[in-house]
Amino acid sequence: MDRFHQLRVFVAVAESGGFATAATRLRSSPPTVTRALAALERRLGAQLFTRTTRSVQLTEPGLRLLDRARRLLADLDVAEKEVAGESSMPSGHLTITAPVTLGRSALPPIVTGFLTAHPRVTAKLMLLDRIVNLVEEGIDVGIRVGQLPDSSLIARQVGEVRRILVASPSYLSQRGAPNSPADLKLHSIIAFTGLLPNRDWSFREGKTASRITLTPRFEINDASAAIAAAEEGQGITIALSYMVARQIRERRLEPVLETFAPPPLPVRLVYPESRLVAPKVRAFVDYTAPKLRAALQDLKPSAVRSATGRRKT
Repeated sequence: MDRFHQLRVFVAVAESGGFATAATRLRSSPPTVTRALAALERRLGAQLFTRTTRSVQLTEPGLRLLDRARRLLADLDVAEKEVAGESSMPSGHLTITAPVTLGRSALPPIVTGFLTAHPRVTAKLMLLDRIVNLVEEGIDVGIRVGQLPDSSLIARQVGEVRRILVASPSYLSQRGAPNSPADLKLHSIIAFTGLLPNRDWSFREGKTASRITLTPRFEINDASAAIAAAEEGQGITIALSYMVARQIRERRLEPVLETFAPPPLPVRLVYPESRLVAPKVRAFVDYTAPKLRAALQDLKPSAVRSATGRRKT
């Protein structure tokens, strides 16, 4: 039996979670899928799935094989298209993921522009405020803010963003602006848990990095809700610069303690490492990189501020 066919069956069962669903996806029958998987397990001398009457779960050897099988099959598909002369024509379905606020602010016009330029490509944009495993979740390209723990990804940096503390002018008029990180202990803190997971705020004083543990009055797991609460004068919150650029420009929020801000975070386009990168992925990264770089520049707060972080008037 064809080894590539066995691997396609294996990946289909792993991704669909069952033999019947995999058979439908492959336009085959459950017995054929079962035989192909059994042949693969015999050839490898390893059990790839734990089967029960209700579920099919990957074993440890199965988990190790899945990533490599996906890459091998992707390389085969690209190689076949290159031989067929399709390498210069991006086509197929492209899945992209990005953080929610950044995605809403910048990506829709970029993606629609790419689709206009490449009519043989369709796309799905998933806005998620969590780190996804691109290979396991079948995602072609991701936009990541921050450091990359997964060294198997190919990355192209397109800019950087800052972590800043902001509050409304009304709140700062009533409570005063903090002059040092220690002053935050005297203020109402609205914690967006995505940026303050342990209630710790990292800051920089000169060349020294330090950390302060805050006691939030209000904790929220959604950035937009935390920012809205700050706009209403409920306290000081932390955000990434692109999240509050418009509010700062419109003077609905003001940065505080800017001189203590930690180093900026890189923004990167990432995609799984492969010997042969699919034309649709290569084309999307090349198209998106300069446009996202420009969008990040547009999303930088622009205002003249004093050394304390309050605007000059």
